[in-house]
Amino acid sequence: MARPAAILLAGPTASGKTALAVKLAKTIGAEIVNADSMQLYQGLGILSAQPLEAEKGGVPHHLFSHTDPSERWSAGRWAEAALAALSTINARGRSAVFVGGTGLYFKVLTQGLAPVSAIPPEVRQNTSELAKKGYEALRKTAARLDSVGAAKIKPGDTQRLIRLIEVVTTTGRTMADIHADTRPLLPEGSWTGFVLQPDRAELYSRIEARFDAMMAAGALEEARALHGRGLDRNLPAMKAVGLRPLLAHLDGEITLEEAILQGKTDSRRYAKRQRTWFRNRMRDWQVLSLP
Repeated sequence: MARPAAILLAGPTASGKTALAVKLAKTIGAEIVNADSMQLYQGLGILSAQPLEAEKGGVPHHLFSHTDPSERWSAGRWAEAALAALSTINARGRSAVFVGGTGLYFKVLTQGLAPVSAIPPEVRQNTSELAKKGYEALRKTAARLDSVGAAKIKPGDTQRLIRLIEVVTTTGRTMADIHADTRPLLPEGSWTGFVLQPDRAELYSRIEARFDAMMAAGALEEARALHGRGLDRNLPAMKAVGLRPLLAHLDGEITLEEAILQGKTDSRRYAKRQRTWFRNRMRDWQVLSLP
C-alpha cells in the first residue's frame, strides 16, 4: 500500500502525542507539522509544551513557534501554512505527520474550509479596535451582521465572534452561505487518522505532573515576559491554557499557589473538552491508548 501523503495524529493535552509523532516520523522517514493552535506562537514554548530540540530526534518540525503572539491566526490561516508545508514535504518524497490537540484544525483538513478571501488589513484593524471595547461590543456587531451565525457561537467565544465579523464584513455573505461551499483540503485517500484517547484518571495524573514540570522549567518567567509586553488579553496566544492564572498572579490578583491550582484545573477541563471533541468528531479514526 502506498504511504499516505499525510498522517494525522490527534489527542488531548499531555497524552504523549509528541513522543509518538517523533517515533512514527523516524520510523517512516516523515516530517512533523504542528496542528496545535498555541504551539504556533513564540514565547509559549513551555506553557504550550512545544517539543524541545532534544525531543525532536533529528526530525524536521514545521509551524512551531512560527509567529509572534501579537498576531491572530485563524484555522484558515493555519491551514494555508499547513498545506504549504505539506506540499514541500511531499515534494521531498516524504509523508507529513500532523500532530496536535486542536480539533478544529483536523476538521478543516478532512471536512472542509469555507472559501473566504483574505481579510483586508483595514478590516482586521477595525475589528481589533472593536475587540478592545469588550465582548458585548463584539457580540452586538456580530448579531447585526449575521444574527443566525452569531447565535450559534458559544457565550464568551470572542475569537469566533471576531472571525465572523471579519468574514461577513469582507465577503458580504452570511456564515451559513459560506459554509455551504466548504470542501476537504486533503483529498480522499491521501491521509490516515489516529486519535489518542487515554484513560481519564491516568491523563489527569499526567496533566498534574506536567504542570509542575512546566513551573520548574520556567513557565512563570515565560508568563512574565508576555505580561511585560502589555499585549491585548483577547489575543489567541494570551488564552493559552495555564497562562491566564499566571498573568492574574502577576497582576497581583491571586497568589502563585492559587495560580498553579487554577492552571491545573483549567488544563483538566481543556483535556475533557478535547476528549469529547475527538470522541464525537473522529469516530472513524483509529483509537490509540497512552504510549
